[in-house]
Amino acid sequence: MLRKLGRLFIIKTNWEAYMIIYALALGAVERGSVYLTRFPGWGGRLLFLACTGAVFMAGAKILDCLKFEKAARLARIDTPALSSLPEGGQAPAREVA
Repeated sequence: MLRKLGRLFIIKTNWEAYMIIYALALGAVERGSVYLTRFPGWGGRLLFLACTGAVFMAGAKILDCLKFEKAARLARIDTPALSSLPEGGQAPAREVA
């Protein structure tokens, strides 16, 4: 049961990543608008820019991690498992006829 609940917090597809990035962007713009009213002038604008810039960095990191995990998953499928090899970690030598 705990494993099923934990899977809810794992980003598996690009669509899920885009939805999370969208939610982060909405929160950042809301926070940035508060900064604009609380700190008028250049200070508020810079804080607004920092909020939205953080979303770009986080979104890029999320999408890069998805690509990395997909490549690692494909590499695991293509290579044989090390546990199937003998204790030395090397495959037995083939006899040449």
